[in-house]
Amino acid sequence: MSEHRAVAPLKTEFADAVLDVVEFRGETTVTVKKEQIVEVCTFLKKELGFNFLTDLCSVDYLGQDPRFMVVYQLYSIDKNDRLRIKAPVAETDARIETVTCVWQTANWLERECWDLMGIEFVNHPDPRRILMPADWEGHPLRKDYPVQGPDREPYQGRLS
Repeated sequence: MSEHRAVAPLKTEFADAVLDVVEFRGETTVTVKKEQIVEVCTFLKKELGFNFLTDLCSVDYLGQDPRFMVVYQLYSIDKNDRLRIKAPVAETDARIETVTCVWQTANWLERECWDLMGIEFVNHPDPRRILMPADWEGHPLRKDYPVQGPDREPYQGRLS
């Protein structure tokens, strides 16, 4: 299998930002420093044609450092080509710059990621909760979130 077309340009343009490249089952994942996520994404869109952010989510690696990984699924409509970008985010500074300036589709996806995982997207244009009620405490997809929710008693009724 040959190297993905985006890998060499990324390594050339962002030599200090590319942390890892993994190719597995025909999919390429490039891990980059969070401090350069906007620059990397802008380059991928403008120079390499990844004009569609199909998904953005995060993974909680509770007990590891960094604890979180923000994952960007990119697609080039013209080239019918996919690429995954990941950026590690530490629990002690669970913040990363928004990419809404690159793809507008990031708006609701970043809001969902903040709402459920507690990762703040710096300079986001509308950082409100999107799924949970405004007064909800905590972020329910974190692995250390109480299964029954905050300050909730376990259900004692019948399930029939």
